[in-house]
Amino acid sequence: MNRHKLKNLKTILFTIPNFDTAGSGKALLNIASRLDRNYFNPQICCSHNKGKFFENVSRSGIKVHLKESTVDMKQRLGGMIQCFRLANYFRSLKIDLIHSFHYGPDYSEALAALLAGIPWIYTKKNMNWGGKSKNGWKLRSLLSKHVIVQNSDMIKQFFYNKSNVSIVPRGIDLEEFKPRKKKQDLLNQYNINKNDLVIITVANLVPVKGIEMLIDVFDQISKKYNNLRLFIVGDNNNQYGKKLNVKTKKLNTYSKIHFTGKIINVSDYYSIADLFVLNTLDEGRREGCPVALLEAMACGLPVIGSDIPGIRDILKPFSKNLFQAGDIEELKIAIMNNLNHGNKKLREDFQSRISKYYDISIEVSNHESIYKQCLNL
Repeated sequence: MNRHKLKNLKTILFTIPNFDTAGSGKALLNIASRLDRNYFNPQICCSHNKGKFFENVSRSGIKVHLKESTVDMKQRLGGMIQCFRLANYFRSLKIDLIHSFHYGPDYSEALAALLAGIPWIYTKKNMNWGGKSKNGWKLRSLLSKHVIVQNSDMIKQFFYNKSNVSIVPRGIDLEEFKPRKKKQDLLNQYNINKNDLVIITVANLVPVKGIEMLIDVFDQISKKYNNLRLFIVGDNNNQYGKKLNVKTKKLNTYSKIHFTGKIINVSDYYSIADLFVLNTLDEGRREGCPVALLEAMACGLPVIGSDIPGIRDILKPFSKNLFQAGDIEELKIAIMNNLNHGNKKLREDFQSRISKYYDISIEVSNHESIYKQCLNL
């Protein structure tokens, strides 16, 4: 790196509440750690250093500032005073641009950035917009230099005819997620026989994911296929997860349904699966660009997903692999049609689509272009 470039590095501050929810945290780190260091100096601001995934952040070598980057705006006068203080803090960091990965409609960080004279952008990661949060999203977007969205429905529903909006879908590391031999340790751990068929879903376990419907369908079709297993990968240490556990214990198929909890090396579980299902309902915040679906496709798995924003973009060329959200009969038919069909060409087409449009290098390159545009480079 020459001295001229070193002196002119642009510091990008990535903000996120915490790294407890590894999905958003991993997305942030995937981008920040891969930025071209000839042009960009990434830094991170989050409220605390708790959570297992924070170990990955520490190992990245990226400078981290432990501080809340939002303030409570319910009391307007007090909120404005806090915004001025936060603006002073941002100035003290000598940063050139702030990129927010906050999940909700907070606008205080954007306001503080404006007061500090620092360009501020954010990534819209879900389909939530209405109700009490609507004004927050509108202010957040109004104060943003640029908005990054993750699917085409966001443009149609929230940002139609807006010029400072770009679609940048999530990307994945194709070295980490690729077809692998079945993980023998897991086969042994769960006593999976060579004739067993494994259905897997990977999700943040919240009601909008429709896991109870998937469990009901699994219980029904297990009467026809007695060699099925269902793996539900995701943190189930919450009220919804406990509800699902109670539900499954009442079923005759209880012993064939496995809650794994939060998993770091999820690619090991993809290796033992025969079908990936993403059964998100068409309500609430829904999906932005579901990375688990991308991972499963990259790993060579047959996949099916509900026909909703986010999933629809990814599976656009594969309409037969979409089913109507919330329709238990369509879900049942889709699972049975895709179990053990061994369609090698379809799996290769899935992998090809991921390689062409969803490689992590594409996501990073798109972000770099947006940063340069916002900074007039």
